Amino acid sequence: MVLLGTIVNGVAIIAGAFIGSRLKRFPAGMQETVMKAIGLAVLILGATMAVEGENFLFVIFGLALGAMLGERWNLEGKLNEFGGFLERKLKKEGDQHSLAEGFVAATLLFVVGAMAIIGALDSGFRGDHSVLLTKSVLDGFTSVIFAATMGIGVLFSAFPVMLYQGSIALAAVWIIRFVPEELLDLVIAEITAVGGVMIIGIALNLLGVTNIRIANLLPAIFLVVVFVFAEHWLPFF
Repeated sequence: MVLLGTIVNGVAIIAGAFIGSRLKRFPAGMQETVMKAIGLAVLILGATMAVEGENFLFVIFGLALGAMLGERWNLEGKLNEFGGFLERKLKKEGDQHSLAEGFVAATLLFVVGAMAIIGALDSGFRGDHSVLLTKSVLDGFTSVIFAATMGIGVLFSAFPVMLYQGSIALAAVWIIRFVPEELLDLVIAEITAVGGVMIIGIALNLLGVTNIRIANLLPAIFLVVVFVFAEHWLPFF
């Protein structure tokens, strides 16, 4: 079953977020310290991913152009609007955190990592779900912590994650027919680097250092793919 890994990943996020939201709320001081600790860990994760790219110019141009497109399309605003809709429907009185905040932060963290892409491709190419099953464990534990500190909005991040990974897994059977393995490795490396920079941004937001609209950088992921293909197929690029 091509979508097995993706479904398990979504269920793990939902289960983890449900458990986290049911935990007794942390005291304000503990909550702040936990979020800072998560931010530091996410910062290191992003830094290790950011150096994976082969051509950092692609990352720079991808992020710059992606930011322009993301701002023009207001991707972060649309995510927040959806989160706000969920918040109006589901938020309980007394909740300290914005449901939209947890939804957006968790969605971006679970989507932009390399494991999401590699795992979905493995599921589609070979029916091997081991990467996504490993990601499911990591995402499940992360969603427990996120939901305990940021609220039930984390649960709803499972749905864009499943849509994203499921689309890649279903498309993988076509991708392998047209994309050489060496070129695919380059694409994954550049996507990983862009994702790493975005995760660093998420970490800085969690630490309260910046207030970067990370979702508006999402077009950069697709732009670096275009750059890699252009370099490979266009001799004048």
